[in-house]
Amino acid sequence: PPRGPGAVAPPPGTPPRLGLTHVVRAPGPRGLPHPPPLQTLFALLLAFVAFAAFPARAAFAQTAPATATAPAAASLVTEFEVNGLKVLVKRRAGSQTVAGGLFLRGGARNVTAANAGVEDMMWETATEASVGFPRAVLRRELARMGTGLGSGLNYDYSALSFNTTRANFDRSWDIFTDVALRPAFAADDFARVQSRAVVARRGGDDSPESQLEALQSRAAYAGHPYAVEPHGTVESIGRLTVEDARRFHKEVLQTSRLLLVVVGDLDPAALRARVEASFGKLPRGNYRPEAPPTLAFAAPSVEFITRAIPTNYIQGVFAAPPLTDRDIHAMRIASSFLNDRVLVEVRFRRNLSYAPSAFLRDQGANVGGVYVTADNQKANEAVSVMLYEIGRLQRDAVAPAELAAQINGYLTRHYMTQETNAAQAGELAMYELLGGGWRNSLALLDQIRVVTPADVQRVALKYMRNLRFVVIGDPTRVDKNLFTVKTSG
Repeated sequence: PPRGPGAVAPPPGTPPRLGLTHVVRAPGPRGLPHPPPLQTLFALLLAFVAFAAFPARAAFAQTAPATATAPAAASLVTEFEVNGLKVLVKRRAGSQTVAGGLFLRGGARNVTAANAGVEDMMWETATEASVGFPRAVLRRELARMGTGLGSGLNYDYSALSFNTTRANFDRSWDIFTDVALRPAFAADDFARVQSRAVVARRGGDDSPESQLEALQSRAAYAGHPYAVEPHGTVESIGRLTVEDARRFHKEVLQTSRLLLVVVGDLDPAALRARVEASFGKLPRGNYRPEAPPTLAFAAPSVEFITRAIPTNYIQGVFAAPPLTDRDIHAMRIASSFLNDRVLVEVRFRRNLSYAPSAFLRDQGANVGGVYVTADNQKANEAVSVMLYEIGRLQRDAVAPAELAAQINGYLTRHYMTQETNAAQAGELAMYELLGGGWRNSLALLDQIRVVTPADVQRVALKYMRNLRFVVIGDPTRVDKNLFTVKTSG
């Protein structure tokens, strides 16, 4: 749930997200990090943060060519570079708001277990005050204009984001760039941010959902770069100093590591002059983006945390295709089918759980999965039904009429999540960083429309297998053999 003023709640039905947090700053005290829906910049801005996807070596190859609707949409986006900094400006004529973000590549690979959390602390402390806008002045100006300033982080990238009205863009841009380039890094600001972060992470152990996510990450990402939690742990955050944040800022603020995305009714040429005057003076560096290793689970598995609670919290993930893979479009529809079916079968028909779901992430090393909470008397049946529904997608081709309805529903939801400038900035950034280029985001709708029943069955067979389950609750009341049954082959 959202916490603190300015926190934005995810839409109903949003599944749990691995490794993704976002904080939106409204006037007054900042709320603590909370899980957002992936493609909403201010219920994102990431995408990562958010949490991000590609295959091992062909990470930056374009996938499907743009088709019917893409050229018209692409004409609204202006792309240019300033001293190695790639900039995307999408013009939405008549829009009364402007949103954007400065994205930093790397995510979990920017840190080690020893300094995990430093990137999060860097952005969090930066938004407390800058050289040109001391803390009191910054808060007064943001409150006066109603401008939002925030940051987010996931396994693949982080972002400093802003959201303002067109009338207040000039002043908001000055604040945004000063915070990005000249953070004050006052010792008392850092200590306050650090204290909040430590308390939040300690409190995570009190929540079964948070504990489940942490256990799932360890199970799914063992031996992978994502095994380092970019938000850090109580121990790693506690070791950090304001000097660490200042040093990290100096090291990573290179144009080769950064992406700037802005959406609103702005003249790209005028914005370019602003970018040149601010970010154009940064060092270029020699950063070369690399795709994270793809995930592969050789066999199904299950891990338990014993906890004396009446409800079992259960989640299982499987390796999924990245955004650069042609399978991603069929996989999105297959996951949507699975989500609907487990909701009907587990909740409505059998009353086994209030909140079962299936999900698909958008990560550099991607995963999909299922989630359910059920009491000790119903957990076994709930898991059995969910695995049965995976098997049904693999065995039986969906009916053409059912597929058409599912595609229409998916497209409607996608359009609704892309209503704001902030969401569109997040989508462009995610595809530019993780999906082979921003133009691929514009081809998504056309690619979804041509998914066939055979495609859905094929990706279900290929990916929905060898799930890695984690369970929090009473292991003596759950049949462990259920979780290790192969769902394909």
